[in-house]
Parts: sequence; structure tokens; C-alpha cells
Amino acid sequence: MQAGFLNKLNSEIILEDYEPPEPGDNEVTIEQKYTGVCFRDILTQQGFFPRVSLPVIPGHEIGGTIIKKGKNVKDFNIGDRVSSLIYVPCGKCEFCLSGNENLCPNKVAYGEGRNGGYSRYVNADERSLVKVPPEVPEETVPIAACVIAMLYHAIGRVGKIKKGDYVLITGAGGGVGVHAVQMVKALGGHPIAETGSKWKEEELYKLGAEYVVSPEREYNKDVKEITGQGADIVLEDVGIATFSKSLRSLKTGGRLVVIGNLKPEPVELPLGLIILKGNSIKGSISSTREDLKKALELSKSQISPVIGNKIELKDINDGYANMLDRKVLGRLLIKF
Repeated sequence: MQAGFLNKLNSEIILEDYEPPEPGDNEVTIEQKYTGVCFRDILTQQGFFPRVSLPVIPGHEIGGTIIKKGKNVKDFNIGDRVSSLIYVPCGKCEFCLSGNENLCPNKVAYGEGRNGGYSRYVNADERSLVKVPPEVPEETVPIAACVIAMLYHAIGRVGKIKKGDYVLITGAGGGVGVHAVQMVKALGGHPIAETGSKWKEEELYKLGAEYVVSPEREYNKDVKEITGQGADIVLEDVGIATFSKSLRSLKTGGRLVVIGNLKPEPVELPLGLIILKGNSIKGSISSTREDLKKALELSKSQISPVIGNKIELKDINDGYANMLDRKVLGRLLIKF
């Protein structure tokens, strides 16, 4: 069997022969049909994450069927279908003990601090896992935590969406954005999709976007025209290129929830505007097991996986290139 390895930063993913070790006492071995490819994988390759232990098997979008388990694993059995968080929480800190394990300072990310998903067989810690209902499609299983649960956390828990809220989603044609459109609809909001790719607009409408705006215009003005006063929530998934317009798209008292991009680039922050309009800016990171359970429930009928392409592991570097060139609508999956 082969797995993809990142052996040094700013280098291509290399396929090497690999046999996963036996699972540890608190681990299971998962057989995957698919694993997801996230833009964070590219940022990891480019060196933007300090906790990368090289060489490493990249990928944190993990899920499948348990085929082995360690002696201490009590809550999961061989044959269970599971989805994994993108990290292993410590289970001991104040955040883990309060159910906010996504903020755990000691968490270890799959594909960075330990081997991840670019392999058919993956060893995962039981603290990362949630059982998958039978109604959930196989393509959803690996992306449930990083995409769908992350969006539930950002829009529902951090953004505190209410029924009828207008939500602007930047980068709406990407692997996160297409699912954000569905999440906003599922939670009772009105999604406004921003995309710079004209060819993605029709599909965004099909997914439930009520309006589509373009970064080629001052879309903050378009948003105010659509809503009358501005968006209740902006889900900022792009970063420096859209941040200023996103902030100006908010209504008085609106919330800007930042989920991307993780590059350490400064953005314009007009303090007077924020103060006078009483706006809030919040970061949202990852998801918890409770978020993941909710995401899987929503995935039974309300949120469908939007898959731009399914590729072989050997084509991963071409997959990265297509993502960077914005040639993928939705999520990219590796099939095993």
C-alpha cells in the first residue's frame, strides 16, 4: 500500500510504500473510501503551521469504517462507521472539560503533528471520533468535521444566526463556501454568496444562494441594497482580498466571523467604523464532537456533499494546483 508523504516544506507530496502500525490502546484503525483535501493542507505544505512534524502523511479530513481497535477502546466497535475531528484533544484542559475542545492548546492535528488521511488506512484516537448515522452519504463522512461541523460552529454557535438573518459568504464557490450556503439555509437564514468565478454562479443558486455578488464590484453596496441595511452576519472565508468589503457589508450590530485565511497577512481595520456601528469580529476555529454530531444529523437530509472532483492519490499535486487556480467547485476528494 502507498501513502502520500510531505517530507519537507514547500515540496510536492511523494508517494511511498507504507503499512500503518497496529492501533494504540486508545486508537482504532479506519479503512477509508475517501479522504478530503482542504486548503489547509496546502498551507501546511507551504509552512504556515508551526507544529508540523516532518515527514508526515498530510490530510485531516478522515472517516470510514473501523477494522481494528485498541484494548482500551470501549465506545466504538469493529464495523462502526465513524467521522473524525481534525485533531486529537488532550481531554484534560479547561477547554476540553467544558466541551470546547476545539480551543484545546494541547491538541495534535492530523496531517501535521501526527499522520493523517492521505492513506487508505488511518489510525485515529477515539477522542476524535463520532459514529456516523446510516443515512449519511459516504462522501460526507471525511468532510463532516472540517467542513460541515466547522460551519455549524462558525455560523450557529459563534455567529449566533437567527431565523431570517442575512448571511454573506465570501469565497462561496470553494469547498467550504458551497456547504456554507446550505448551512445558512438549514439554520433558517438567507445566504448571499460572493464569488469571483462567473462559472460558479449558477451552481450556487442551485445550492440555495438567494443572491450572488462579485468581488469585481463594491459588493458591500450590493449587500446593503439587497438587505436594506446590511448583512446580519458575514462569514469571511477568504482573507485580505475581501476583508474590507466584508466589514463594510455589515449592518449596525452585525457579526463578522472569520474562518479563513490563515496566512499571517495584515488587514485594514477601521476602528471608528467598528465602534460606531457596534460590530463584532470573531474568529472561529474547527469544531467539537457535539458540533460534529449536529453536522451529521443535518447531513441526513438538509446538507449534501458538494464534490468538485474525485482523484487518485497519485494525482494529489495536480489537485493542489487546481485548487490554487480556483478550478474546483466544492470539495476535492481522494478515492481509495
